[in-house]
Amino acid sequence: MSTISEILKKKKNGLYYYNRVILPFNGCLLKIIIEDNILTDFSPTSKHIYVKEEDGFMSIYFKEYKHLEEEVSKYEAIKIVIVEKDKDIFDLKNHRKLALYPGENHELKIEATDDDILFIE
Repeated sequence: MSTISEILKKKKNGLYYYNRVILPFNGCLLKIIIEDNILTDFSPTSKHIYVKEEDGFMSIYFKEYKHLEEEVSKYEAIKIVIVEKDKDIFDLKNHRKLALYPGENHELKIEATDDDILFIE
């Protein structure tokens, strides 16, 4: 299983298909910002999102979207706050802020955000 730091250092991409984002690491999601929506309910009964962890990767399904590439422009990103699997969720230093950019051929560019990018806290 790759860590978030390894993914960022190697500039590995994730994938997306329709309303599904596939990230090449596992973690605990705390927040997702997509368009004007702020999502924090990742329970199995959430009407907005479904998260599934697999061995070495995780999938995020956005239930209210059919095609992410049509909803998220190339100048915007899906922003997430995540804690890497097996890290202390209560240590704020472990909260990673990432930007996900859907691109061509189903590639999902993953970048660490700068501190000046607005995240609604």
